[in-house]
Amino acid sequence: MRLMKKTALAAILALAIPSVAAAYSYTVKSPFPGTVTATTYYSSGTFHGAVDISSGRCNYWGVETGVMASLSWNVTIRTSGVYCNGTGSGTQNEAKHTFSNGKTFRLWHFIKTSDSFDRTCNRCQVGNEGGTGNATGPHVHMQYDLSGSNLTGWYSGYTTKGEAVDRSETVGVLE
Repeated sequence: MRLMKKTALAAILALAIPSVAAAYSYTVKSPFPGTVTATTYYSSGTFHGAVDISSGRCNYWGVETGVMASLSWNVTIRTSGVYCNGTGSGTQNEAKHTFSNGKTFRLWHFIKTSDSFDRTCNRCQVGNEGGTGNATGPHVHMQYDLSGSNLTGWYSGYTTKGEAVDRSETVGVLE
């Protein structure tokens, strides 16, 4: 009888107390007007696992984080100056937010501007479109990952390679 009471009480508490791991869902909009140039696979067929967007204009004003929420962004500048066609592997400028569940959303390759600093904001500007790091032209790389594995479901069904997007366009949803 005592075991049944404990089991019943545990069931009631499970319904009454919200989960410790709060669920979230954040919409990601395009960081600037452009064209989706890569998603899950590059044209070569190799795995990419992210969304690349390019306007085709180096140093194009206003790369935004794109996430529709006030989040804390860590901005790391590895390359200063205007670079449009790559500065080498590991030298990409990066803006990232790490969620409490360990997943990380990143933007790479932008050019450093006066907006390139750590802060909490909703769709804040972090730089200009560029090609820092391992890049073959100006674009922004948007990646969602967990423990080094790129997640692709966040943009699946929302955007496709070759699609024209603007700042109001939903590129994906982070969950």
